[in-house]
Amino acid sequence: MGTIFRCEFVKWLLGLLTILYRVVSLDPASAVCDFSFLDGNKLYNYTLASPIRQFPHGVLSEDGFYKVAVNETVLWFQLCDEMIFNHDPPGCVDCWDCGGPSRCGMGCSALVANNIGGYHVCTTVGRGSRIETEIIDKKNPHFGVIVKMSSIGHKLNCSLSVSVLCNSNGVQGPYQLEKSGACDYATVLKHPSGCASVVHVHGKGWGWFGTFLTIIFCLFGGYLLAGTIYRFFFLGVHGIDAIPNLDFWASLPHRTHSFFVSLVRKFKGPSQGYRSSYSPVNF
Repeated sequence: MGTIFRCEFVKWLLGLLTILYRVVSLDPASAVCDFSFLDGNKLYNYTLASPIRQFPHGVLSEDGFYKVAVNETVLWFQLCDEMIFNHDPPGCVDCWDCGGPSRCGMGCSALVANNIGGYHVCTTVGRGSRIETEIIDKKNPHFGVIVKMSSIGHKLNCSLSVSVLCNSNGVQGPYQLEKSGACDYATVLKHPSGCASVVHVHGKGWGWFGTFLTIIFCLFGGYLLAGTIYRFFFLGVHGIDAIPNLDFWASLPHRTHSFFVSLVRKFKGPSQGYRSSYSPVNF
């Protein structure tokens, strides 16, 4: 019995470690730009960084950055990841919070340069760790999504909103650049990655209850895994005894059975063949 239990535990542990490895090893670019929107019985999935036909990197620019210049303002940005400059790097002043003078532009996701006193002064307006994705028009999910990125600076809090419009014919833009407030910018990009894949949901399944159970099981599995590792490596407990609170888990089936038996007796009342000590007796 103990050997079978150990084998099953090892299989469960290996399976859990495999799942954790896959979660940790996910591409961070895909993680920040995956977005789903439920509209009735339709689920709209946007995977901006996933490869599609003619675009192996999805919405990410193959040059490592997008560039748009309007009047005396120049904007460089990359969607879902940080920028990479193999050519034409930004030549501007004050680039310390985005790679420094030698790697200017390669430490953030969006950088804007304004002409101040004849010099191009750079300001970071987006970072890869501060990216959010949301739907543009909830009444028309096929229209596309907005990728928002922001940066908290010493003087200003800046942001960049890129509207990724669905365009199955190819890439267009970005051409325009709008500024609102002190340091909030917006631009538009038409790209096939802005088109959603639609999955029809028929309303079957457990819904929120299934999600709740999944969360509970994941937390329970994490607790067992962390407790077992701690007891095995730090307390020197080996074998099946490494499982935390083993006595409690072993007695749980019996406790559950006793609970339901007492519950049934409480609502069902005494059986026909059962007579309490206070039952009337006819002599």
